[in-house]
Amino acid sequence: DKTVSLRKDLSEMHEWITQAEEEYLERDFEYKTPDELQKAVEELKRAKEEAIQKEAKVKLITDSVNNFIAKAPPAAHEALKKELDVLITSYQRLCSRLNGKCKTLEEVWACWRELLSYLDAENKWLREVEMKLKTTENIQGGAEEISEALDSLECLMRHPEDNRNQIRELAQTLTDGGILDELINEKLEKFNTQWEELQQEAMRRQKSLEQSIQSAQETDKTLRLIQESLAVIDKQLTAYTADRVDAAQVPQEAQ
Repeated sequence: DKTVSLRKDLSEMHEWITQAEEEYLERDFEYKTPDELQKAVEELKRAKEEAIQKEAKVKLITDSVNNFIAKAPPAAHEALKKELDVLITSYQRLCSRLNGKCKTLEEVWACWRELLSYLDAENKWLREVEMKLKTTENIQGGAEEISEALDSLECLMRHPEDNRNQIRELAQTLTDGGILDELINEKLEKFNTQWEELQQEAMRRQKSLEQSIQSAQETDKTLRLIQESLAVIDKQLTAYTADRVDAAQVPQEAQ
């Protein structure tokens, strides 16, 4: 009987739609690791593709039902037509929900990858700050050399806040949705702790270098005055020597 065959096809499609909804849309998902999140994205992509492939089956059932209705007595029309309309509505709703959830999870995955890229960039900068602090720890030289080291450190510390702001916003977006919250909080706590420590150390080092510059400048000034004084004395002594002046005949300081 054609009606039985058509109803069987309709029933099988209904069962597939219900199963897909239960498996991909009705379950509560928790994403605690990047692997779980990535796996969920891949599964939804496959489900979406499978649903798209079922379009041909739905169209075939639709054509078969419409062809039967065109030839069958009016009494058989209403029930089959109603079942077909329910099937088409359910199928379209499933495709729409799968597309929406797949798009959402892809955006979440992209958000996670973007967060990692910003963290990598900022951690690279923190390593540069750490190396700079080590190289300026016991710097030797005069005021000019110390000043160059200070300028270099201050230039490095004029790092824009943009990346750090992005990290906060992306992390907030993910953790608000319960996505990778434990992992993200762990990474952010480590990053923020190191950031604060290096910021404080950099401020202390800048102050220390400024004091070293001042001390070096004072030392340079003292040495310059000594050199000038020695040059005057040397000139006087040279003149005394040229005139064959006896030491007892010159002022005490010259003696």
